[in-house]
Amino acid sequence: MDMADAGVIRQHLIDPEICIRCNTCEATCPVGAITHDSRNYVVDAAKCNTCLACVPPCPTGSIDNWRQMPRLKAYSVEEQLGWDVLPAELSANELAAAGVAVDAQAPLPEPPPAADPSGETVFNSGAWNATLPPWSAAHGYTNLYGPKASDKSITATVSGNVRVTQVGTEYDTHHIVLDFGAMPFPVLEGQSIGIIPPGTDEAGRPHHARQYSVASPRNGERPGYNNLSLTVKRVLEDHQGRPVRGVASNYVCDLKVGDKVQVIGPFGTSFLMPNHPRSHIVMICTGTGSAPMRAMTEWRRRLRQSGKFEGGKLMLFFGARTQQELPYFGPLQNLPKDFIDINFAFSRTPGAPKRYVQDLMRERAADLAALLQDGASHFYVCGLKAMEEGVMLALRDVAQQAGLPWEPIGAALKREGRLHLETY
Repeated sequence: MDMADAGVIRQHLIDPEICIRCNTCEATCPVGAITHDSRNYVVDAAKCNTCLACVPPCPTGSIDNWRQMPRLKAYSVEEQLGWDVLPAELSANELAAAGVAVDAQAPLPEPPPAADPSGETVFNSGAWNATLPPWSAAHGYTNLYGPKASDKSITATVSGNVRVTQVGTEYDTHHIVLDFGAMPFPVLEGQSIGIIPPGTDEAGRPHHARQYSVASPRNGERPGYNNLSLTVKRVLEDHQGRPVRGVASNYVCDLKVGDKVQVIGPFGTSFLMPNHPRSHIVMICTGTGSAPMRAMTEWRRRLRQSGKFEGGKLMLFFGARTQQELPYFGPLQNLPKDFIDINFAFSRTPGAPKRYVQDLMRERAADLAALLQDGASHFYVCGLKAMEEGVMLALRDVAQQAGLPWEPIGAALKREGRLHLETY
């Protein structure tokens, strides 16, 4: 029996207990089936075509949930927005009561064949994002501590909180160091954690976890200690410029040394740096998107100090509104020029034209074109979603202006885990 005739679907749902609201699924969905409110991310059954594009990038697995449903009784977006837990599977009796015959039950969707992004008629920047890590990346542990009541979060102690931008308390960015004592919490550069703010929301429900990228290398912010660092900007307005006080960001920015923090994770299996010592890393970021780039740079710096660094290039394109709002500006100035090639872009400097990271990329086209042709080159993009398309178009233009066909180059970067986009 044809599933459409039978009126049965395998409805795609997101587990609100596990989801860390990182926006990866919504940013990845090619048909706009995923949306969210202040509480939940949900899937519109009327739009979802079960292409599964959102499943591999999800850091927690919360996206990979399905419920067999009569099509006419599919859970609505409004219902899903109100959930705190996923509903149970309908029993055979419940399905039969809804008029669903046993032989009409819908199978789980199979992933479609991997699409070649070169077939895109409209440039879709997200289509080039690799879901696999580089071949030489270390193995990342994930979901050691989870958000469900049956799981157990881990308590970390704040051992440092330093402002790393020159601006004052409004929109300031902080470098937070968390210590885990004797409890195992292994992380790699490019992974993230979730922090659970204390208290409850306006409906009296516990706050859900917020995701933050790790800003320290694998052996800790302080080598030899079981700690890590985060780069957190105080949120005082939403993306539309309306005043709002971010629950988690303000909580984290105001933490004092000795405070206890509930942490879940770690998360992330693909945005990992290559371990091959002669690999080249191009890092493109804005604002707190610098966190994983700082982690990668610091690990390379420590390798260089130990004599294990073999000459792979580091290239950084870093954007902010002004120099005063750029995290870690001072420390970046102290890194040796023969170690890392740093390019700053400021879009709101008084009396100066607006410059964005993609502008700098085009200015450095000759160097980037050479790296695009080198199979040892890896590209990482992290920051606001608005930057993603501009950066990817700049990469494409760099290739084409050098006489290089972008489609096979971009497809190889994706296939080989050498181009990673993490935007929000």
